Amino acid sequence: MKCPAFLGSALVVTAALAAQNPGTSSSPTQNPVAGSGEAGAPPAGYDPLAGMDPNGRIPKPQFPSDLVHPERWRYTPPGRIKPGNVFDRFLVSSFLSPVLFREKDIGFGGGFALTDVDFRNQHYREFANIVMTYSEEGQQAYRVFWARWLHHRELPNGGIVREERGRVFGSAGYEKTLTRRFFGFGSRTPQTAETSFTEEVSYVGLGIRDALGEPGDPWLYQLGVRGEHHGLSGGRVLGVPSTEQVFPDLVRAGDGDDFLWLAGSFAHDTRDSIHQPYSGHRFGVSVDGALHGGGSTGAVLGADLRQYFPVPPLLHGGAEGREENPPTDVIALGAFVSDTIGELPYYHLPSLGGSTALRAFVPNRFTDRSAAYAAAEYRFGIVPRGITFTDTIRIERIGIALFGELGTVAPGIEDLADGRWHHSYGFGLRLAFSREASFRIDIGYGDEGSNFTLAFGNAF
Repeated sequence: MKCPAFLGSALVVTAALAAQNPGTSSSPTQNPVAGSGEAGAPPAGYDPLAGMDPNGRIPKPQFPSDLVHPERWRYTPPGRIKPGNVFDRFLVSSFLSPVLFREKDIGFGGGFALTDVDFRNQHYREFANIVMTYSEEGQQAYRVFWARWLHHRELPNGGIVREERGRVFGSAGYEKTLTRRFFGFGSRTPQTAETSFTEEVSYVGLGIRDALGEPGDPWLYQLGVRGEHHGLSGGRVLGVPSTEQVFPDLVRAGDGDDFLWLAGSFAHDTRDSIHQPYSGHRFGVSVDGALHGGGSTGAVLGADLRQYFPVPPLLHGGAEGREENPPTDVIALGAFVSDTIGELPYYHLPSLGGSTALRAFVPNRFTDRSAAYAAAEYRFGIVPRGITFTDTIRIERIGIALFGELGTVAPGIEDLADGRWHHSYGFGLRLAFSREASFRIDIGYGDEGSNFTLAFGNAF
C-alpha cells in the first residue's frame, strides 16, 4: 500500500464522517508567506518543519493568556500551513484520493475523494470535502461537507490555535445503497431472518455546535436541521429475500417518505478532546425529531455517558516536555440508551451492529424502538512518534485497542432488561494523522462469528 494514497484516503474520510468539530474569534487573515514558487518546489520562505521536531514531535508553544480551557484548543504549527492553491498544498493540507472497491453484490466500483483541510487558505479555519463513487451495479454516492470553526487565533510564530468543538457546518448529498439489511425487530431475531433492500437518500443539512459561555466551557450544545427524501426498492444481497417480500407493509410505509429533522443535544463535557480524548467525561442528552409522511411525527430520545482515564504507558515513555499531542494510553468507557416516541419508519429506529456499536455484527443487525449499549476499550501506543515519510507526509501515532461490548434492543425502554444481551469483543489498529484525524481497523468477535471494520475516528 503506497503511503501517500493511504494517507489521503484516511484524512478524506476522517474529515467527511467525523468532522462531526472557541479565545476571542478573529477574522481570517491571509498567509504572510508569498505564493508558491516553481512547480514541485516549496514556496519561498516556507519551512515544512517550522514549529516541529524532525521526528514529528510538535512542541506546544505558549498560548495566549486569555484562552479559557487551553487543553481544548488544538495547535497547528506553521510547517503544516503551506500556502498556495489546492495543488500546491497536495498531501500537506489538500488530498485527492482514488476510491476503489469490489463486493460480490455490487460489483467493481470507484471514484474519488477530494478534501481540503485548509479550505480557502484561512489557516485551518475552514474545511471542505467532496466524495463521488459509482459501482458497475449502480451503487453510488455523491457527498459534500463543509465546516467553519468559530474560535480561531493566529499566533506570533505563524501557527494557529482553534477550539476543537465550536463550529458551523453543512452537508448535502445523494446516496444509493444496494445492500442495506433488515432482520426484523427485537434482540432475538435469528441470523437466518436476513433480508435486504436498496435505499436511495437525498439530503441537505445545516448545524452548529458550541459551548455555552466562554469557548471551551464544559456545557456544550449542538443544533441542526436536515431535509431527507428516502426511496426503497428490492435488495441485491445474494441468497436472501428482499425486505419488501417479507415485510411489505414496512417498506410501503417508508418508501418515498420525506423528512424534516430538527436535532438537538446538550451535554456536560469535560473531555480534553472530542475526537481523541485522554481524560474527562461527557454526559449528554439528545432529541432527534422529524416531521414526515404528510404530517406524521416521531423522535428518537437518547442519553449517553463516556469516561476516559489516562493510564501509565505500556510500551513507550509518554510525553517529552510540553507537547501538542503527547503519547497517552487510555482506558475508555462508554454507554448509551435510546428510545422512540411517535412514528418513524424501520430504517430510522435505533439499531446495533456495524462500525460503532457491537462491532462483531453487520450494520443494523438488531433493530427496535429502544436500544442500550455499553463498552470498554484499552487504547495504547506501540509507535508513539509514528512514521515520517517526508518533511510533509507523516503518521503521527500508531496504536492498538482492545475492546469489549454489550448491547440489546427492545420494543420499549421498560423492556430492555428482558432483552437478549449480545456481546462483542476484539482488537484493532489505530493510525493517527493528527489528534483530530484517526483511522482504525477493528476485528470483532461474537456469537455469530466475526466482522471486519474499516472506519475513521474512535467508536466512542
